[in-house]
Amino acid sequence: MSHLDLHDIQGNIIKAYGRYGFPKGRYVFFHIADGMAGRQFVQALAPSITTSAPWRMRGAAKTHVHGEKTSGGHVPGVTTNIAFTYHGLRELGVPRASLQSFPDEFAMGMKARRDILGDDGASDPAKWDPIWSGDEVHILVAINARDEECLELRYNDVLALCDEFRGGVVLLKGHRGPNGQDDLPYQPASAIYDNTGEPTSKEHFGYTDGIGDPYFKGSGSHPSNVIGGGKATGRSPESTDGWEPLETGEFLLGYRDEAFECPESPSPKLLSHNGTFMVYRKLHQNVRAFDDYLDHVGREYPAGKEALAAKFAGRWRNGAPLARFPTEKEADTFAERWSKAKAQIASTHDLEERRIAKEQFTDLNRQFSAFDYTNDQEGARCPFGSHIRRANPRSALAYGTKDAFETPSALANRRRLIRRGLPYGDSTRRNDADEHGIIFMAINASIRRQFEFVQQQWMNYGNDFRLANDKDPIVGNHGQDERGNGDGHAVIQTASSDDNPPFFCSKLPRFVETRGGDYFFIPSLTALRMIGEGSIDPT
Repeated sequence: MSHLDLHDIQGNIIKAYGRYGFPKGRYVFFHIADGMAGRQFVQALAPSITTSAPWRMRGAAKTHVHGEKTSGGHVPGVTTNIAFTYHGLRELGVPRASLQSFPDEFAMGMKARRDILGDDGASDPAKWDPIWSGDEVHILVAINARDEECLELRYNDVLALCDEFRGGVVLLKGHRGPNGQDDLPYQPASAIYDNTGEPTSKEHFGYTDGIGDPYFKGSGSHPSNVIGGGKATGRSPESTDGWEPLETGEFLLGYRDEAFECPESPSPKLLSHNGTFMVYRKLHQNVRAFDDYLDHVGREYPAGKEALAAKFAGRWRNGAPLARFPTEKEADTFAERWSKAKAQIASTHDLEERRIAKEQFTDLNRQFSAFDYTNDQEGARCPFGSHIRRANPRSALAYGTKDAFETPSALANRRRLIRRGLPYGDSTRRNDADEHGIIFMAINASIRRQFEFVQQQWMNYGNDFRLANDKDPIVGNHGQDERGNGDGHAVIQTASSDDNPPFFCSKLPRFVETRGGDYFFIPSLTALRMIGEGSIDPT
């Protein structure tokens, strides 16, 4: 077991803030015009950076926003984290020898990797938000908060620090927003709220998101989260025997990974240890095109529109996985039981009743992730090309060869990603022109081996799933034919014993377009202080 210094690790690596009640976010970007001023800015901001230290899950008063000690204690009203591009580290005076030790893909940046990522057509960098037009982005400050008041207070605190170094550290504008704006000073983000005013885990296509983050050694997560979050052992996927924790080095630098090696890391060790890399991508969602496609093709699909949406994602829109709940009725029954159990926890004050309700809710909650594809070798329940089966194939790539690997999910374990971020914009007007989508953040120890591989080989190519060139139906970079129609394809498999043939989807348009982003390094608190002090010694 890896024993991690959670006080040294930034909080957004270990904590999925949305689950702690932080539905609001702002992503603020800065340019460093003067290295000394930049280092002073980093030093001034360092005491406000949220760590991964455990919180005591009781109410957080808004009076704690200013000067919040986030290295433990009660849940704060706001969190703050920081990350740097390669150009930012260079401008901050990180020594050349250390810069040269960073992986090539990080040094090149996301725009230079556009061919690998499939950022072409509507996703071409020439069409990104203005802020990404050059290499001006050096620092990302990510703020997550319980409400807009907490968010605004912390944002103003950060701007006040920036003003102290006026001219040396510059706030970058250039985010597209509503009503044709393209000069917003920050990227706003927010959970989507339901009709009662409560935040949800939905995204703009209507799917429940944020399910099944990786479970790795030393993360401090509840041991039961290993079910579905760890690596499959080949035993029962519904129990802890069916899963083992992933190695820490898949997500944090300085630790052993699934190859029993330490991942490629910059030097010196103190610069990289307890740090990691983050992919930041602004992804616009064409909700009208998605709705229209489901309406049109869903009339032809025998099981109907909602079943087609589930086959695209691998989950019903309420989050129930097809591998466990193959019919809409089963999925709806499960969702109803889950909602009732959640409501019972909130309504009862009897300790014993509350304990029983929590146990029931925990058991139901596991079912979102407690599955593999061992009993779905033909893709009859969850298609080979569905989004969640591509993003995390679990044990599916062995294709029934039980003894091929000591660990059935070995081919997928080295591609896992910690997903962070929030939706942005308002899609109540179901069109493609308005600004709405997801701020997608992927945390991984190797951008090339993890994010880029998944994006290139699994999202935009189908060979590993025996699907030739077919792309992910939802996020694939589908092109256009000579008539301007989408040219994407998807196959929905059926069981060999089924009299019905497979269903073929054609003319899939591009539902998701890249609007900007870059690769960032998230340093530990130790490394952050070294960067601010200018004390990094690569020798």
